[in-house]
Order: sequence, then structure tokens, then C-alpha cells
Amino acid sequence: MSVSERSIRQSVSLPARVARRVKSLAQTSKTSTSRIIVELIESGLDAREQEKRRFFELADRLGRSRDPEEQKRLKEELAQMTFGD
Repeated sequence: MSVSERSIRQSVSLPARVARRVKSLAQTSKTSTSRIIVELIESGLDAREQEKRRFFELADRLGRSRDPEEQKRLKEELAQMTFGD
């Protein structure tokens, strides 16, 4: 978070198991639970963006592909990403 960014206070209820894990991470890292929560949220947001980029890359490859086997594999991979197992 850059120095110029303004913090906005949010209230979040965590399941007890998650709260214990967050507290444990904070103690291990010698930082606050708030900082750990921010880091975890930022990591999660980054992961979502990467997943989104990967999806569009696969969709683009599918649109350009002329190989039926590759098309089948890409369709399966896209379906897996969209619908899960």
C-alpha cells in the first residue's frame, strides 16, 4: 500500500479457525493481525487477476487454434476453470 493511499476501516467477522490461523501468522511474522489480513487480501486479489488473465489467454488461444486436439484440450481446461471438478 503506497503512502498516499488512505486507509478505510472495515469490520470483518472471521470464523474462529481462520482467526486462529491469522493470529498465528501474525505472531510468526512478528506483525499485526491487521497487516496479515491486508496481505492475504492483496494476495487473493492478485491471484484472482492472474486467474482471469489465464482464462482470457486460453480463450484467445482457443480462438486462434486450428488443431482439433488442442481445441479439445483448451475447451476442457476452460471448462475446468469455469465449472471446477
